[in-house]
Amino acid sequence: MKVLKVKFSNFIVIVVIILNVLFTAYMLYILPQLTFEPSTLIASWFAFTGTEVGLLALIKIFKVKGGKKNE
Repeated sequence: MKVLKVKFSNFIVIVVIILNVLFTAYMLYILPQLTFEPSTLIASWFAFTGTEVGLLALIKIFKVKGGKKNE
């Protein structure tokens, strides 16, 4: 069961990285066609994905610390 949770969090991190690369590529493709820079969208996207990865890291840290206390 533990192996499944580790694989799931690794899967989420990989998906976030892929989505960030795709988002960046799309923004680089579409920016010359726009008359403005969607800075709020860009900041919100990276804040969201960064928060997701950060929270996954915190969950993993607290599970490791909690596991050592229980043993």
